[in-house]
Amino acid sequence: MKPRTSQRTAYFTESVIREMTRLAILHGAVNLAQGFPDFPAPEAVKEAAVRAIRDDVNQYAITWGARRLREAIARKTGRYNGVAAVDPEREVTVCCGATETMIASLMAIINPGDEVVIFEPFYENYGPDTYLSGATPRFVTLREPDWRFDEAELAGAFNDRTKAIILTTPHNPTGKVFSREELSFIADLCQKWDAIAITDEIYEHILYDAAHVSIASLDGMRDRTITVNAASKTFSVTGWRVGYAVAPPDLTDAIRKVHDFLTVGAPAPLQEAVAVALDFEQDYFDDLSKAYARRRDLLISALSDAGFRCFIPQGAYYVMTDISAFRAKDDVAFCDHLIRQIGVAAVPGSSFYRTEGGGRQQVRFCFCKRDETLREAAERLQKLRS
Repeated sequence: MKPRTSQRTAYFTESVIREMTRLAILHGAVNLAQGFPDFPAPEAVKEAAVRAIRDDVNQYAITWGARRLREAIARKTGRYNGVAAVDPEREVTVCCGATETMIASLMAIINPGDEVVIFEPFYENYGPDTYLSGATPRFVTLREPDWRFDEAELAGAFNDRTKAIILTTPHNPTGKVFSREELSFIADLCQKWDAIAITDEIYEHILYDAAHVSIASLDGMRDRTITVNAASKTFSVTGWRVGYAVAPPDLTDAIRKVHDFLTVGAPAPLQEAVAVALDFEQDYFDDLSKAYARRRDLLISALSDAGFRCFIPQGAYYVMTDISAFRAKDDVAFCDHLIRQIGVAAVPGSSFYRTEGGGRQQVRFCFCKRDETLREAAERLQKLRS
């Protein structure tokens, strides 16, 4: 008999993060697993969306994005990311969230036999995206406590078959912010091996005592970088699904072709609202980081009191923890216990690794929640002390 399913789907499972959300709902647990805020989006963003709907911006936008949004992305990329003179007509593609942007980007550049370098722990989509696009992944480990990579190991992962490297900064799940020196080392490897950097910068405005550097701004990288981003995290609109890619014209042309036949286009009225959001004054972004710094400290204090070893994030809104002190069988069993018996949902660390045994004593929590939510989680976590 012919196989009824494709071989590529055998390499990965359904999302563990979203499964943790389903279990949290089922058992009434506080959801510190999936990274969506439980507080409102900015009023100005919501009002802009409502206004666009009332103005009948309700039909298809241009496939690769409404002109107003593409122009706002180009301005913001020059102003904040240090990539000057981005052409909104030839270098910007609006997609359905960073999720579609990433798979469209990979499918646009991958050929049979290509390899993609991925840092682990990695956001769980990157592995499946690589398989779905037909590439072979090569994993390089980031090691705690500061999540640095070994330069020799990374250099050894590149070869004549390397088509791209995927990186995310600030990093999910660890909160690491790649330094200019680290990015320069990666840039040198990309240029040596004629590889493309696909960089997910969705947490770029959520920073703590660290500076964000876009690899596209480094010498020699403008024409070999695809920058992936979205409105989801910065403006607390994860359900809107408005993302984008900034890339040189030849890569943009290929990304647009794939995007066109994957989803046609992102929601038209929400694109108009995101265009407004990208032009917010700097005060908004400064206040965003301050608010998340407070939430980070609140959660880290609660986790530490409960017996977790916390790895302090430099950015994003996650905390990776070590659970060795609890003498659990592994991370999956521990997270099951957390949900069913303690009433708090987190993500097993192994879901962020492909290497056998990776993350078995790690658990990720998110803190993009109201203070009341975090305090409720803190109270429940105290039960672990007994």
